[in-house]
Amino acid sequence: MGKRKEESVSKPPFHKRQRQEHIDEHSDESSDEENTRFSADNSFSLTSTVGEAGIIERIQLKNFMCHSMLGPFQFGSNLNFIIGNNGSGKSSVLTALIVGLGGKATATNRGSSLKLFVKSGESSADISVTLQNQGRDAFKPELYGDSIIVNTHINLEGSRTYRLKSKSGTVISSKKEELLGMLDHFNIQVENPVSVLTQEMSKLFLQSKNEGDKYKFFMKATQLEQMKEDYSYIMKTKENTRLQIEQGVEVAEMEREIQPIREGIKAEEGNTEKFDQKLEECQIKVNEAEEKCKAIQEKLITVNGEAEALHTQCMSSKAEVQTRRKAVNEAELLHNRVRTELKRLAKDDEQLRNRIEEMKKSAYQASESERLEKERKITQLKEKLKALRDEEIMIGQQMDQFQQAIYKHKEEFAKLKREDSDVRQDLDAKQKHLRELRDSKTNAFKRFGQHMPSLLEEVEIAYRQGQFKHKPVGPLGAFIHPKDPELSLAIEACLKTLVQAFCCDNHSDERVLQQLMSKYYPHGARPSIIVNKFHDKIYDVRHSGVHHPEFPSVLTALEIDGAAVANCLINVRGIEKVLLIKSSCKAREVMQSNNPPKNCREAFTAEGDQVFNRRYYSSDYLRPKYLSKDVEAEISLLENEIASRKAQLAASQKRLSSTEHEIKQNESYLHHHRQHQKELQIKTRRTAAEIADLENVDEIQYMDIRALEDVAEENKNKMESVRQEMQEESRKMEELNEILRAAEKRYEEIKEKMNQVEDITNPIKDELDKADSEVENRRRCLQYYEDKKKEHLTCIKKHKELLAAKEKELEEKTAQARQIYSERIEVTRTVKSLDAEMNRLRERIKTEKSHRGNTEEIIQRFLDAKERYEDANSKVNNLKKFIRLLEEIMTQRFNIYRRFLRLLSLRCKLYFDHLLRIRGCSGRILFDHKNETLSITVQPGEEDRAAPNNVRSLSGGERSFSTVCFILSLWSITESPFRCLDEFDVYMDMLNRRIAMDMILKVADSQCHRQFILLTPQSMSFLPVSSRIRILRMQDPERGQRTLTFRNRNEEEEDD
Repeated sequence: MGKRKEESVSKPPFHKRQRQEHIDEHSDESSDEENTRFSADNSFSLTSTVGEAGIIERIQLKNFMCHSMLGPFQFGSNLNFIIGNNGSGKSSVLTALIVGLGGKATATNRGSSLKLFVKSGESSADISVTLQNQGRDAFKPELYGDSIIVNTHINLEGSRTYRLKSKSGTVISSKKEELLGMLDHFNIQVENPVSVLTQEMSKLFLQSKNEGDKYKFFMKATQLEQMKEDYSYIMKTKENTRLQIEQGVEVAEMEREIQPIREGIKAEEGNTEKFDQKLEECQIKVNEAEEKCKAIQEKLITVNGEAEALHTQCMSSKAEVQTRRKAVNEAELLHNRVRTELKRLAKDDEQLRNRIEEMKKSAYQASESERLEKERKITQLKEKLKALRDEEIMIGQQMDQFQQAIYKHKEEFAKLKREDSDVRQDLDAKQKHLRELRDSKTNAFKRFGQHMPSLLEEVEIAYRQGQFKHKPVGPLGAFIHPKDPELSLAIEACLKTLVQAFCCDNHSDERVLQQLMSKYYPHGARPSIIVNKFHDKIYDVRHSGVHHPEFPSVLTALEIDGAAVANCLINVRGIEKVLLIKSSCKAREVMQSNNPPKNCREAFTAEGDQVFNRRYYSSDYLRPKYLSKDVEAEISLLENEIASRKAQLAASQKRLSSTEHEIKQNESYLHHHRQHQKELQIKTRRTAAEIADLENVDEIQYMDIRALEDVAEENKNKMESVRQEMQEESRKMEELNEILRAAEKRYEEIKEKMNQVEDITNPIKDELDKADSEVENRRRCLQYYEDKKKEHLTCIKKHKELLAAKEKELEEKTAQARQIYSERIEVTRTVKSLDAEMNRLRERIKTEKSHRGNTEEIIQRFLDAKERYEDANSKVNNLKKFIRLLEEIMTQRFNIYRRFLRLLSLRCKLYFDHLLRIRGCSGRILFDHKNETLSITVQPGEEDRAAPNNVRSLSGGERSFSTVCFILSLWSITESPFRCLDEFDVYMDMLNRRIAMDMILKVADSQCHRQFILLTPQSMSFLPVSSRIRILRMQDPERGQRTLTFRNRNEEEEDD
């Protein structure tokens, strides 16, 4: 339906749904000659009227992708540039144009579903596209007026609704058919890469060296691919119909058996695409989850650095609390023992008083001599009992002393054991570090671990074999050199494990490096790998970095080999925002004042201490391990420290042996006292039993009440003494509790600080666990659908094998049936029922023959069968005539298609050659329609210097330029009201970019009726000022910004 005309090149217009295929065959040769003599130079100089219908006037986005509000964008009628840095929303505008005009989500290369375009946290997204609707090609101008507003609403379920409005805002239609009719009328093809070339498709096409891909691009751009597929489908359908007619003699029972199998296979093959789509969605989700997990891990590393700084203070305070609590426990133990003794004495006193009262009340008589003898024996036994109990108490006290001594010595032994273990670990680490330093004299990389040189050799071999796209860089500490040796410890304390880390350009290289590391490092002990895109230049941090007149940042204090290392440390650690201040006092003064330096996040002192705005963490590092330059001095210091550690270890062993001997000796004493205690307890029980026996010989016994009263008085005095002792112990325990509470308060203050850090750490860890779980779940989901797809394909294969066997059996049955009867009679009954019918008819025939039957009835049945046969035969003959007519039409149309393909190829070649000559180059396009390939050969400079080279041998800029020429050639042979290109010049140098831009300006100037929208990160400051050129400059989004603004470049110049 394309109605606008391009005088020089747009003779054969073609469309997305309705194609113009009417070409005069007699003018083929003359047209070819005319096209061959065609002058491309004149084609670009022709001008036409300004476009009036189908061009874009305005676009506005709401809650689309990552933008809350973007636009509105007012476009000019001819040439428009959208410029801005990455992330400013240029590509979002192009994506919204495709989606807003009915394009599929996959056509944008930004997502597989429309719901992915809804901004996170929002319920829906809205796109508004305004198209111009003026002139003789306007679409229903009586309804819409001079403009058509297409409003597209997308919800979280991925569904999309349209509302087509007039210029005044009145809703005219909400049907998709109306939108499709309008697009057909204007010949708008948003999924055609020549009309709308997205950023991903642009990069893929510019980098592609595959000749088949270029041919497919040409076919899709010219819509010849759609035409070819339609013709192929028609021919395939015709052939299937013909085969069905020729093979019409089939066994009905076998067909009914095969048909469900065929339908099942067709349904299963249709489901295969769903599995492929599901697998693609799962893979995207897995990649997103892995990226999220990596970002959380990096955040957790930063927070853990703060937690480690508080750990040392917490441990020392905890040790003090434990010492104080031990003293309180010992005092409490002594207090409890005195209180228990007081309770026992009180119980004895009560028993004595009760016994005295009982004896006073008892009235009994006995002989004086017996009574005196019993009293004497009882007195002796009680004295013995008292001596035994006193001895038992003394033994118990001694046992308590031995137990306390054993407990104390065991605590001391455990403490010495821990100190011994710490000294041994420290000694091993220092000896290992000493070996690494000595080895580093011959190989500097051994300083980063004994396996590092071997790993680097493996990386070099793998890189030469082509396993890496870009060679990984690492360890990062080997590529950084402190300018001031006194700041080495501060820099190392800042970078921590990043000194041993590696940097990769992409995740594919990261996976290869992980496999190489697994040969030398166990899981969990490997150097970390950071994925950061390699660039040739260091990031510009002049505005985001810290600048101090007196103190350097980590970035400025280092000499860094390679921009990749610097950019990696900037992204991961933010070294441009960290100050290095040698004096801790000065660091506190600078960082903890009311006005810290701008952009300064933290600072490190020469001792490695970390200083924040309101916090200060001491360093665990004593000296730099990887960044020191004086290796000999480091070796000497380590040797002295190792000798000191060995002496300390020997002394510790002596103390351990002595303490262990004390423990064994006290345990032996304790064992003997326990045996003695048991013997005393047995004697005490026997003596008490004897006393009880003597007291209970007769119901009336004489007791020396006075003696019992003396014992009671003595017991009372003991109670008073023990009570005073208990009060003294209570006072001491209270004092110790006060000291303990003060120590616990200090410990709780430090612990509170740690909890504040843990409050930050725990959500991150939870988030990391969730991210890890999400990655694992999505991987399991991906594996599940891969397994289901394999099972699905296996099932299809089995069904196809069953179908082939059934079809073979069907052919055999068909051949047997043809031998019986050459013509087929269509029936719906089963074989078994037909056999029964035949047997019944045979019996009837015999009966009729014997009785001569009813002849009229037999004749009538014959006539009915003949009539059905003639009707079916007539239908078959008509169908055969239709197939013959269809073959003639398709042959004619296919010839026209081949001629159309040849003409478009020829015109594309001529335009391509003309555009190359503008650059001072020569070349050509070679079409191989048989093998479906398209090759481009280009020779920079004059034609007679050398033979043309394949595009693969050109530089990146020249290849990009030749590809742009190819796209402009396709523009010349296709029809659309607007063209959109995203980052077409991304791989060009300045010279090729200027030439390509001049060509585009010339094409745009010659095609004033067509609109051009070009997206580029370049400034385009070299463009001439013209009313036909409009530049929309997008600003970088700031944090918290909800609407992106832009200004016309002409307006900015007027303001200047």
